[in-house]
Amino acid sequence: MKIAIYPGSFDPITFGHIDIVERACALFDKVIFGVAESKSKKPLFEVDERIELIEAIFKDNPKIEVLGYSQKLTVDLARENDAIAVIRGLRAVADFEYEFQLATMNRSLAPDIESIFFTPKDTLIYVSSSLVKEIAQFGGDVSRFVTPNVKVALMEKLSS
Repeated sequence: MKIAIYPGSFDPITFGHIDIVERACALFDKVIFGVAESKSKKPLFEVDERIELIEAIFKDNPKIEVLGYSQKLTVDLARENDAIAVIRGLRAVADFEYEFQLATMNRSLAPDIESIFFTPKDTLIYVSSSLVKEIAQFGGDVSRFVTPNVKVALMEKLSS
């Protein structure tokens, strides 16, 4: 079975993330969302909330599993789950520099685990979780960027 890890904070998950994981599912038997705690990013949603949102979106997709993790290297999460690849998304040149450095470091730590990069559809290339949160904070409509369950969760979280 070919397994890939798709790590990230997913705070919140966007249509860009969904596009990438759906295409990864065409290449792998199983794709595991590795939902990172990411306290340094000061997430809006707790890890459990992010996991719940992702699981609701993919409840009918048997190829997708969702795991939370913290204080662990992504390559260690990959090894623990017999993954052969780490999936990463690239939106812009700025992403490439960071992702290239990360992939090179991961290769030195785990040469048996490949890094695979996906770019989102052209219509989603500008979408980021940070921008979605900012739009939502100021009352903008985020329905073009996130699923209905994520939109509701964002509105509830920001109104409390």
